[in-house]
Amino acid sequence: MNKIQERLRPLSPAVLKGIRRGIEKESLRVAPAGKLAMTPHPPALGSALTHPHITTDFSESQLELITGVHTGVESCLEELTRIHQVVYRALGDEMMWCASMPCGLPADDFLPIGQYGNSNVGRMKTVYRTGLSYRYGRRMQMISGIHYNFSLPDSIWPMMDIGEPNDAYFALIRNFRRKAWLLFYLFGASPAVCASFVEGRKHELRELTDGTYYLPHATSLRMGRLGYQSDAQAALAVSYNNLENYGASLFDALTKPYPAYEAIGIRDGDNYRQIATSLLQIENEFYGQIRAKRVIRPGERPLHALRERGVEYVEVRLMDLDPFCAIGINASTIRLLDIFLLYCLLEESPPDTPEEIAAIGRNQNRVAARGREPGLRLERQGQEVGLLEWSRHTLDACEPIATALDAAHGGHAYADALAGALAALDQPNCVPSARILEEMRERHGGSYIRFSLAQSLRHASHLKSLPLPADVENRFARLARESLEEQRQIEAADTMPFEIYRQQYLAPARLNAAPIQRKK
Repeated sequence: MNKIQERLRPLSPAVLKGIRRGIEKESLRVAPAGKLAMTPHPPALGSALTHPHITTDFSESQLELITGVHTGVESCLEELTRIHQVVYRALGDEMMWCASMPCGLPADDFLPIGQYGNSNVGRMKTVYRTGLSYRYGRRMQMISGIHYNFSLPDSIWPMMDIGEPNDAYFALIRNFRRKAWLLFYLFGASPAVCASFVEGRKHELRELTDGTYYLPHATSLRMGRLGYQSDAQAALAVSYNNLENYGASLFDALTKPYPAYEAIGIRDGDNYRQIATSLLQIENEFYGQIRAKRVIRPGERPLHALRERGVEYVEVRLMDLDPFCAIGINASTIRLLDIFLLYCLLEESPPDTPEEIAAIGRNQNRVAARGREPGLRLERQGQEVGLLEWSRHTLDACEPIATALDAAHGGHAYADALAGALAALDQPNCVPSARILEEMRERHGGSYIRFSLAQSLRHASHLKSLPLPADVENRFARLARESLEEQRQIEAADTMPFEIYRQQYLAPARLNAAPIQRKK
């Protein structure tokens, strides 16, 4: 019996059924011709500041849809579908862009930043986004994706010899980072971009047709050098060996001035450029494939919540939107994520090193740009290994996990998801990135925009045709009204000048540099 099977054996079906998951899904709003919608966030959807399920991400034109927490895969996807249906009833002739890489974009200065009202907390959100635009440019922020939140039931920890929860979650995170490239290969869905996205930028993409650039073996340009990357943050060698070291790294990045951002300045007269001159304005600015998270209390800083009460769940941030799925992700993908995350928890997870962290970054960029290239090799423990060989070894080790999850839920859906992933190793033309390029060439003249627009229109028609139960429609109408009223109350209660609020929010003491409190 290997280590994974040994650690898996004590976990009863009831415990495995207690795995919790939730989804946050970003999508650009686009006009019928495929250009970015320049309209405000629809009032019928309520307040982007306070609505629990429908908000915006970086841009006023970038929806973010948020499910609750679910122990069932199907119930999670059902809620995400319902939220889409509600949104479509408020969009008129606009639609949600089906792909991660943006639609046709106007000049950078015309990309609308999210607006959240005139309360201090609302202004803080807008100024933070303004800071992102100065630091990275607005185009990068228009990329969309799926965030998958995953947590284990508290009853699991006494059954396993993997340490207390914080250490176990960080062990999971280390293993996830080591092999996250496998998810790029299996689910990456951004092998091409609109020319407007790279206009004025240096890149190594090839022109597929007028208006479309691509790389022939790319899996996820979103997660490569043109996507969510930051040269400044690349110098931030965050250790994931434990919560103390992780917290210390973020504390420094959140509190120490960074020369390039000091040059931008906090404000120009009455106009704020950013909320801080540190490497990270706030915790959310830290880019990564996966984050340790904790639900925060009102007004609480995320790093304080982590240090005070420990890791509650992990947030997987590398998933591209699946343009072949109306809601961006399907049940088989979620099940493979569950299997993979449990594998990362159960597999031995030695401490990371600066050398390994650098190799992880190189592997990520290699698979993002060249993941389907025949014979591609990656770095593992100072040696080169074939991507397919490493992938097959990893997925084979996941078989007992899929079997255990099927025993917990009934049926064979997890085994099917794993079998599909294994088959994709022998059929690289079947993974989403390859299918997208084939569809673009075969049916859309090689145009990324025409392909994505056709898919978006198809999904919009499907979602609009689905019946929406009256109780769901009424509930979301109530949530919209309540969110608008809550925003009004927040604005009416504000008496503190924004500058004082900003300084108090950013006070280093609120990040709680004290040692974490261990769970008994």
